[in-house]
Amino acid sequence: MLSQIRGLSRHFTEETLRTYLLDRSARMEDGCLIVRGYGSQRGVYQKVAGRAWAHIAAYVVFVGDYSPELEVDHVCGVPDCIEPTHLRQISHAENCRSRQQQPRCRNGHDREVDTRTGRYRKVCRRCNGDAQKRWRERQARQVAEGRASYGRATD
Repeated sequence: MLSQIRGLSRHFTEETLRTYLLDRSARMEDGCLIVRGYGSQRGVYQKVAGRAWAHIAAYVVFVGDYSPELEVDHVCGVPDCIEPTHLRQISHAENCRSRQQQPRCRNGHDREVDTRTGRYRKVCRRCNGDAQKRWRERQARQVAEGRASYGRATD
């Protein structure tokens, strides 16, 4: 069964992988079992035990009956959760249908609704404007540095 997990180190057995995952995880108040993978960022999918996704490895060792054709989905919506009761296998189409758009961007701004589609816009206008402003400032700074290196006066 462990051979079906892509990127998993070959030296793991089911017992050692189970122990490894439990040692690297912490229980939260909401019932999620959060794993600490190779990355330090919280709230994203984690890789552990070689280069295997933690939630897939947890599904195999805690739940069993893993099918590589199906995707492992989080019922709780927390990507770094490995609680066995929060994991289920569903098809790719069902996984796409169950996703919901977030009403706020990752910086906390309210997203606008696109009038043509009735869905939230993919790009937050405020974040996009800030990014464009930073880009224009960076371009102006590079032009000024280039002119200064050729001995031209900056405007």
